[in-house]
Order: sequence, then structure tokens, then C-alpha cells
Amino acid sequence: MSFTGKYELQSQENFEPFMRAIGLPEDQIQKGKDLKSVTEIVQNGKKFTVTVTTGSKVMKNEFTIGEESEIEMMTGEKVKAVVQMEGNNKLVTQVKGMKSVTELNGDIITHTMTAGDITLKRTSKRI
Repeated sequence: MSFTGKYELQSQENFEPFMRAIGLPEDQIQKGKDLKSVTEIVQNGKKFTVTVTTGSKVMKNEFTIGEESEIEMMTGEKVKAVVQMEGNNKLVTQVKGMKSVTELNGDIITHTMTAGDITLKRTSKRI
């Protein structure tokens, strides 16, 4: 199953509490909570390029499954992480005490991030 495509955010749960938990400033949380983001994924075998555009902010990450990569977090901080694939439709990584799971089902991507006891769930649809 290929992740390649453009996906528009449809819904998100726990955005504000999660962003506070990872240390995002309140003004950025308020600016970002109502913006629709578009995620573009290009998959070439085990290599991925993920570009997330939210308003005027563009965040681009490139990684190869199973190899350490530098990934930019939502806070703007760059960290080293290893992304693993589970089955053929799930990307999983752990970074700075946070677990990130991106699951593709047909035209829907569900991205679940957990920090401590707070889980952010974002659902995006292929456009």
C-alpha cells in the first residue's frame, strides 16, 4: 500500500491540550487550532518525504524506514528518530517521550500522537 498523495485535515481531537503538553506557546496554539493543514506524502520504496502545510507554515521531513533521520517536530525543534513500518499501512516512531502512529486506510490517514496521558488524533482525507 502506498502512502503517496495529498491529504487534507478533516478533524482533530485534543489539539490544544496536546500542544500545551509538548510546550507550544499559547499564541501559536490559538493561531493553529482552526487552520486546515494539507499533508503531502511521497513514498519511494522505504524513503518518505512528508510535507505539512498549515497556513503559511511549511514543515518538511524526509526519512527512510528503519534508519535514523532528523525530524522537525511541531515545536520547530529538530530531533533524531527512527521510523518503523508495521504491516504495510502503519508508520510508527518514538521521539522525546512521544509516540507517533500514522495509519493509512484507503483514502483516510489517521495520525495519533501520545505524550504522557494526552492523545492527539488527527484524521485527514486524500484530496
